[in-house]
Amino acid sequence: MRRKSWRLVIVGVVLVLLSNRVFLFMLDMAPKSNDPATLMRTVGQVSGVVGGIALVMIAFGLLGQKT
Repeated sequence: MRRKSWRLVIVGVVLVLLSNRVFLFMLDMAPKSNDPATLMRTVGQVSGVVGGIALVMIAFGLLGQKT
């Protein structure tokens, strides 16, 4: 029997939402930047990494641990 870790799942969901929100917020700020392409490339990479880590956390949380 495996026990799910709901803390990991909740933190993963929050991180996914935050990474999307930061990306969309920076999308609005990009036209004001000196180099919008580089800004969005960097923000996209960071958001992608955070989103990937969050998805792994959700997966491990739903898999759970043996009891």
